Amino acid sequence: MQLAAPAPAAERPLRLAELPVPRPGPGEVLLKVRACGVCRTDLHILEGELPPHRSPLVPGHQIVGEVVAFGDLADTIPPGGEPAAPSLTLGDRVGVPWLHRADETCRYCRRGDENLCEHALFTGWDVDGGFAEYTVAPAAFVYRLPEGMGDMAAAPLLCAGIIGYRCLRLTGVVGDDTGLPGRPFTVEEPHRWPDWPPTDEAPEEAGGIRRLGIYGFGSAASLCTQVAIWRGWEVYGFARDEEHRSLARELGAVWAGESGADPGVVFDAAIVFAPAGQLAVDALRRLDKGGIVALGGIYSSPIPPVEYPWIYHERVIRSVANSTRQDARELLRDAALVPVVSRVQEYDLEQANQALLDLKEDRVRGSAVLRVPG
Repeated sequence: MQLAAPAPAAERPLRLAELPVPRPGPGEVLLKVRACGVCRTDLHILEGELPPHRSPLVPGHQIVGEVVAFGDLADTIPPGGEPAAPSLTLGDRVGVPWLHRADETCRYCRRGDENLCEHALFTGWDVDGGFAEYTVAPAAFVYRLPEGMGDMAAAPLLCAGIIGYRCLRLTGVVGDDTGLPGRPFTVEEPHRWPDWPPTDEAPEEAGGIRRLGIYGFGSAASLCTQVAIWRGWEVYGFARDEEHRSLARELGAVWAGESGADPGVVFDAAIVFAPAGQLAVDALRRLDKGGIVALGGIYSSPIPPVEYPWIYHERVIRSVANSTRQDARELLRDAALVPVVSRVQEYDLEQANQALLDLKEDRVRGSAVLRVPG
């Protein structure tokens, strides 16, 4: 399904095209696509809110595929940038995310910030993506997927899950970052309170209840909610319609309401997934001292003026740009441990236009995923 030029989703601008099977270059693998998630970033590309990087383009960057061929030396490269990982073999099932490749040499990559790489390429924006039967990707930037997790369930993890996980990292819900709200955990530690749900009498060393507000309850929110609760946080969900608020409650949110509603608490952290700048201010005004608001979208409408008292007491508002391979590896690890459950709405490949329109009009409950014929 190919995009010749940006246009409104209602015009169904993707067209079915017959293309040659791509050839993997040095260090790349050829993948037979089995499923591909449909992301709001795809919608921003489709409608031109993100400027075109190539034309025509095959979108899609939440790819589940099977390794069917290797470029030169690709079968010697550990996947996912993890030196100890065994190299790929034919038939391996892997995932391809938004970050197609980084140069691994620029100043950002050298300091571990490959998500900010000066020469990064992105799947389904700079290179053809997964709304197709075949795609290619660098072996160093694909990931083995958890055993026992189906293709359709795994696909949303590869962007919605990963970017949600990075938002959780940058607000202190996961990871070992010091100086952020929340207590870091390791895999060996218990991830739930002894008595669930937690109370204000929770263990002193864990800092009592930690509260996370999530604005915009789509695919990313549905996945990171499960990880945050597993880490011992209370989640409060904000969504425009009752269908999405109901999903938040089903997944364990202790409260769900409209963006202007008052849950009666302040948040230690908040994540804004909806591309509405006003929500960044709403979240900031509900933030406790020292808290962080992470903006998880690649695009947003303008943010209204921020008054200084709203950020005083070391409150922080920050964007979240792309993700690193560490984010992907840790998300896939934790998703298997929780285990994270993907709520999926399935579409055939030829229905990609409808999936994107449903996403735009908030008719997708959870994650939209394309089935790709075998």
